[in-house]
Amino acid sequence: MAVNLLDFDLEGLAAFCESLGEKKFRATQLFRWVHQKGASQFDDMSDLAKSLRDKLRGHAEVRALPVITQHISADGTIKWLFDVGNGDAVETVFIPESDRGTLCISSQAGCAVGCRFCSTGHQGFSRNLKTWEILAQLWFAEHFLRSHLGVSDRVISNVVMMGMGEPLQNYAALVPALKVMLDDHGYGLSRRRVTVSTSGVVPMMDRLGEDCPVALAVSLHAPEDSLRDNLVPLNRKYPLKELMEACRRYLAHAPRDFITFEYCMLDGVNDHPEHAKLLLQLVKESGVPCKFNLIPFNPFPASGLLRSSNNAVQAFARILLDGGLVTTIRKTRGDDIDAACGQLAGDVKDRTNVGTRISKQRTVMLQQVRDFETRGNDGMRND
Repeated sequence: MAVNLLDFDLEGLAAFCESLGEKKFRATQLFRWVHQKGASQFDDMSDLAKSLRDKLRGHAEVRALPVITQHISADGTIKWLFDVGNGDAVETVFIPESDRGTLCISSQAGCAVGCRFCSTGHQGFSRNLKTWEILAQLWFAEHFLRSHLGVSDRVISNVVMMGMGEPLQNYAALVPALKVMLDDHGYGLSRRRVTVSTSGVVPMMDRLGEDCPVALAVSLHAPEDSLRDNLVPLNRKYPLKELMEACRRYLAHAPRDFITFEYCMLDGVNDHPEHAKLLLQLVKESGVPCKFNLIPFNPFPASGLLRSSNNAVQAFARILLDGGLVTTIRKTRGDDIDAACGQLAGDVKDRTNVGTRISKQRTVMLQQVRDFETRGNDGMRND
């Protein structure tokens, strides 16, 4: 069976070439043809010896993911739905801006974390993607965009592992993919411009810092454990104290001197002024240099949640800014094609009865919010 060359980082491709009786330097030539030039036919690789091309035809291929649909938003955002087999699909989103082009890549078909505000998590988990399936999203998008825009220069300057799935729960496939993105013979992306987003898989955060440190974004979404337990169920395994300690350890290796904390703004759930004050306290006590990215929630029917009002988001941001934290409010992009943050769901089936479980958890979460409000009112009366 032919191997897919998208499955190799440069070191792996060198070993493959050696197995064919070829010199290691041939791997660099081949790597450039595949990733920099987007070649998928060996006959197009003109500076490779004919004998090598003949060997490659018998043992290898460059196989892309089939595109099921492509949607282009009014703001220029593009969303692709890729077929990964067995009825599963993953989504990839390109976000053009004046100073950069960002590609949001999926790492799993579905997601096992089950965050309450994420449509992907509501549909359950199917499987991890392979390295080539992660890279195929970048490979297709980069070379499609070059052709579409009529340019030869690199179009994608930033990659964020923020699509479907928890990247650090697919670590073995993730790291080789990251290495290809960073390799000067591949896509040549800066470590500062490749971001892995995690809901807080603490042991894998430590491993990533050692193996392939890139920019890190942490899905925080709550300032204290009881609320985060319900919004981000992984918190029950790795609570906030452990998570913040892992963030501090990661900074010793990170290409940036701060962690980005993602915070999805949910009306009446985590957007009170008291929540902002607790975030300031959490950051001060942890000593983690950071910036906050406040994300307007993109509602979907099954969540039972609503987007915070613009006034609430602005007031929340002002408290953080006044407290000395760099804070931005994410501009919603591609929501007319369901490509905005938290909307990626693809055609993943609900195989886990997750809807019933989330309904039960929602009841608990709302009770905790009421308890939080009661504690806050009592505190004000005591003052």
